[in-house]
Amino acid sequence: MPTLHDFTATSLSGKERSLADFAGEVVLVVNTASKCGFTPQYAGLETLYKGYSEQGFAVLGFPCNQFGSQESGTEEEIGEFCQANYGVSFPMFAKVDVNGKNAHPVYQWLKSEAGGMLGSAIKWNFTKFLVGRDGHVIARYGSNTEPEQIAADIEKALTTEAHA
Repeated sequence: MPTLHDFTATSLSGKERSLADFAGEVVLVVNTASKCGFTPQYAGLETLYKGYSEQGFAVLGFPCNQFGSQESGTEEEIGEFCQANYGVSFPMFAKVDVNGKNAHPVYQWLKSEAGGMLGSAIKWNFTKFLVGRDGHVIARYGSNTEPEQIAADIEKALTTEAHA
């Protein structure tokens, strides 16, 4: 059975990166967009990343242009926007599809691990998947879930799995 660690993804800088780099960490995978009503969640995601990264937590951002063309920029523009407006320091990847026949393999897997309330398709930007240290999905959160609302689940995953 595959885990998050079995996949690779292209970084914003164009380099292929193995998600096995995050083995042993609790990871929050998020499909992002720069021109969305939920875009301010970048600030909350960065706060979570800075607050928990020393305990073995990472946020992985995957820009997506499938919802209202709200991420139409190039990878360079996306990186500049995230840094300039939200100080994003967590890993960001190249733009991906999260639904349909061209969905990135990591998103195909995430959706198979944790379907949504109305089926497995991603409904909008800033859908979040919490992945445990073992690489398996713990929970899925919709766009309306603010990053700070996930903090308790992250803390539980960090402490529970640290002693497993």
